[in-house]
Amino acid sequence: MSFTFMKKLPTPEEIKKDYPLSDHLKKIKASRDAEIADILKSQSDKFLVIIGPCSADNEDAVCDYTLRLVDIQEKTKEKLMIIPRVYTNKPRTTGAGYKGIASQPDPEKQPDMLAGLIAMRKMHLRIFQETGLSAADEMLYPENWGYVEDLLSYVAIGARSVEDQHHRLTVSGFDVASGMKNPTSGDFSVMLNSVYASQHAHQFVYRGYEVNTTGNPLAHVVLRGAVDAFGNNKPNYHYEDIRRLIEMYHEMELVNPACVIDANHSNSNKQYAQQVRIVKEILHNRTESTEIHNMVKGLMIESYIEPGSQKIGEHIYGKSITDPCLGWKETEELLYYIADHT
Repeated sequence: MSFTFMKKLPTPEEIKKDYPLSDHLKKIKASRDAEIADILKSQSDKFLVIIGPCSADNEDAVCDYTLRLVDIQEKTKEKLMIIPRVYTNKPRTTGAGYKGIASQPDPEKQPDMLAGLIAMRKMHLRIFQETGLSAADEMLYPENWGYVEDLLSYVAIGARSVEDQHHRLTVSGFDVASGMKNPTSGDFSVMLNSVYASQHAHQFVYRGYEVNTTGNPLAHVVLRGAVDAFGNNKPNYHYEDIRRLIEMYHEMELVNPACVIDANHSNSNKQYAQQVRIVKEILHNRTESTEIHNMVKGLMIESYIEPGSQKIGEHIYGKSITDPCLGWKETEELLYYIADHT
């Protein structure tokens, strides 16, 4: 047999019991969830900004970063809805490398799934307790949803997961905003089919149970750029791309048409400083077209305390150990710019 069963992991209920969410924070999350839903349903003119490090690898640094967002959120609350990007799972194209705190709490040590599940919940809980900002995470492993479902206000399904049936069906049972990224090929049809599947009811097997879901009307698209057959990055945030997306949305029976644009990844060719220019172009296009304004509901931005990235083991506080990110100075300026131009 090719599997070695090492140990049985605790259930979500067991870990939640050890790290509970207070009634006060439950009310705050419900309010934030409702506000995000209103934006995606075009019942609010506020603009979503999902922002934070590529990978949330260090609890203290990520909490420090998120605390810095609190003052900006307060000053821009009439214009922006800021959702901290706290990504505890890191997809790897080849399967090699750091896979995120949920699998590897210490990037310099071997994976430890039990410690990882606890570290994932502790980080999200601490950030929420200290900032009042419920966060976003990428749901790389659908079975992990139960460990943080009461803490998250936004879920992203990545480019390598969006074609997977299990991810699509699991999202159909989520009750929060869920962004379905375009696949690495850039195929809009695949992305929209994923939204369609996620918005409808299903019956399937989940965590050892036969389950029914009701569908998630807050599932929407995320444009993150593409990679062609020769390995070249191809952006898809331009005016023409959004116009094509609008046309394709109209051809399908989807509710709450909405798009969030990822300013990094293949849209920036992973040139993190280009995110500033890309964001400004997106905001300009929203002012030029009512239809684009109504379709583009938010942005994803990769940002941390220190700009760029470092190798694992260098120990520069607040600097990404995965993809390079904007530094705090540029981040602060960009957030106020977004608030002034939405």
